Parts: sequence; C-alpha cells; structure tokens
Amino acid sequence: MIVNGITVSPPADPRVSLLDLLREELHLPGTKKGCNQGACGACTVLVDGERILSCLALAVQYEGREITTIEGLGAPGALHPLQAAFVEHDGFQCGYCTPGQICSAVAMVEEVRRGVPSHVTADLAAEELLLTPEELRERMSGNLCRCGAHNGIVAAITEFAEAGR
Repeated sequence: MIVNGITVSPPADPRVSLLDLLREELHLPGTKKGCNQGACGACTVLVDGERILSCLALAVQYEGREITTIEGLGAPGALHPLQAAFVEHDGFQCGYCTPGQICSAVAMVEEVRRGVPSHVTADLAAEELLLTPEELRERMSGNLCRCGAHNGIVAAITEFAEAGR
C-alpha cells in the first residue's frame, strides 16, 4: 500500500486495523483513536481520495491502495488550504478531532463537486450541488467535535469549498 506517497508493506497479522497500522507501526499519530467503533470520525483517512473510518478497516484490505492521512495533506510551513482555513477560522480547540474533520471535509467537498447527493439533497437531478449549511452539516455529521468548535469548522470548510469553485 502507499501511505502518504511512501510504499509500505501490509502487516503480517491480518487482524490489524488500518488505524493501528498507521499509529503503531508507521508512527503517524495524526490519525486519532477516538471511540474505536466508527461513531466519532476521529480516525478518518482518505483511501484513493475517499474518506473511510480507519478503526473499522483491516489494513490488509487496502493492499495496492493509496492512503492519505493528515500528515500527507500538508506540513508546517506548507499547509493544505483546508488546514490553513481551520487555523484562520479557529476550527479547532483541543485539536483531537481536527485531523479526521479535515480529511473528511477534503473528500466531502469532492463528493459535492462530483454531484454525489446526501440525505438532505433536495433536487437529486440538479446539474450542480450546492454546499449549503444544511448539506455541509449533514455530510460532516459522522465527525464529532466535543469542544464546540462547530462554527469555526463550518466556516473553514465553507471557505475552502468556495475557493475551489
């Protein structure tokens, strides 16, 4: 598998989750272990550009696939535009959920651009989907923030999505 542009071997033990591979074996601590049950979104990473919950994924399932963690999106001095927007809009407090929020939002914006509807999409035949506040909140509902930084998170994602239009 390719993790943040580097080819790595899948674990010998087929029971190892992708989250544990990233954190424990590859020493990429940005992806967080929150609930470890797929309910909080702290472990969200990108696989071939799609968001997944790495705590629910077995690492061996992703052999030959491209995995991007928060460390692969940007770095100090070279932030991804969404990372910069999170800083600008104070879209984090404790920061625990932030990596998962950012990875999820990057993929979510691409879903909207591709025309993938959500549960609240009003017009399924629309040529272009609009990322309304209701759409954004629905699409990001799998990523929880317990600190109350939701307004900053929404503002950062909105700015990022509008900049890419």
